[in-house]
Amino acid sequence: MKKSDRIQANEADFTASVPFNAMLNFSKTSIGSVPILLFFTIAAIVGISALSGYLPRNMIGGFAIIMTLGFLLAHIGRKIPVFCDIGGPAILCLMVPSILVYFDVFNTNTMDTVHLLMKEANFLYFVIASLVVGSILGMNRIILIQGMVRMFIPLVIGTVTAVATGLLVGKLFGYSLYHTFFFIIVPIIGGGIGEGILPLSLAYSSLLGQSPDVYVAQLAPAAVVGNIFAIICAGILARLGLRRKDLNGEGRLVRSDEDNAIFSINEAPKPVDFHLMGGGLLMICAFFIVGGLFEKLVHIPGPVLMILIAVLCKYSKVIPSSMETGAHSFYKFVSSSLVWPLMIGLGMLYVPLESVVAVFTPGYVVVCGSVVISMALISFFIAPYLNMYPIEASIVTSCHSGLGGTGDVAILSASNRMSLMPFAQIATRIGGASTVIGATLLMGWLM
Repeated sequence: MKKSDRIQANEADFTASVPFNAMLNFSKTSIGSVPILLFFTIAAIVGISALSGYLPRNMIGGFAIIMTLGFLLAHIGRKIPVFCDIGGPAILCLMVPSILVYFDVFNTNTMDTVHLLMKEANFLYFVIASLVVGSILGMNRIILIQGMVRMFIPLVIGTVTAVATGLLVGKLFGYSLYHTFFFIIVPIIGGGIGEGILPLSLAYSSLLGQSPDVYVAQLAPAAVVGNIFAIICAGILARLGLRRKDLNGEGRLVRSDEDNAIFSINEAPKPVDFHLMGGGLLMICAFFIVGGLFEKLVHIPGPVLMILIAVLCKYSKVIPSSMETGAHSFYKFVSSSLVWPLMIGLGMLYVPLESVVAVFTPGYVVVCGSVVISMALISFFIAPYLNMYPIEASIVTSCHSGLGGTGDVAILSASNRMSLMPFAQIATRIGGASTVIGATLLMGWLM
């Protein structure tokens, strides 16, 4: 064979191999943890069942929908340059389902199935309880207490700064101080929809006279827009932490010699013990139930009591180490596998896009952004004086401007800081409850 013929033959072989190699690489790709060809097969099965109205109206059907969309949108969010660095997966998982609901893409069967899982079975509280209790029991006890105590200072200073900044920016855009404070700032830092917006709407209704649903429509957009800004801030902070190791605690809130000594030890990976995980899940359920029981006695929200009781048990060493390991192992499973699917359900049912669209103006968005950004910035700069990591302190304080438990999951997912969930829940629930009570008393006094 001539040399030229051999070259042409080699070129032909190479050209023929390019599609083959591309196909081979494609087949090795995974969506989440599922091989891509198998994923699309499963997605087709779920999609056909949903469109035909034969999706099982139970937890299995609900999981099929939210896990398929969650894996896919999180994968896409990770692949988009720049966007992936500012919380792209979290934003897509939260907002795309809300947009699809807005345009009536999902049929009644699909919506009812997801509603059963998310609201009737309360999948949100299951995930939050798993994240909170599991992360608390897996923490170093001294660092946990130090973090709980110290975080209140940046939370209070951040809240005051956010209110002052929001009022100033709102005035610049022509909003009255009254409207900016009660209808933009307060819903952002009020603790979410269930814990903030709904109690506020009832309080405003009793004071101002219109029905509660009128005020829900006015308050919810600020909470949603503020939550999006908080997600973006968390993503940017996480990106900054990769470049500035001196600012990054990698999920640890407090600086201390003991903290550094503990986390500098490279422990060998422990084998997964599913019996311990089962016991850990039972522990998580018990803590949630105990919080609900004490709520009836002391009239403090059950999730807050669940956190405090878990911290007390951790500090007093009353939980066997094996059960702590089991709860922490289950926490790692939930945080790695169920967070993105959860956010799909939240976007479908808890993020009313029509309310956001109704009030969407540049000035409104800037005011919402100024509230969240000022809160994150002031916490970032005062953290070193409190012996805290600036990245983590700023992320935790930003959770005060999130959509309650929904926002905490989204914000911490965007920054890959699920270990901060106990602190985030304190910021959201105690900070939110204080805001709702304070705003209600202030409006009553002004009226």
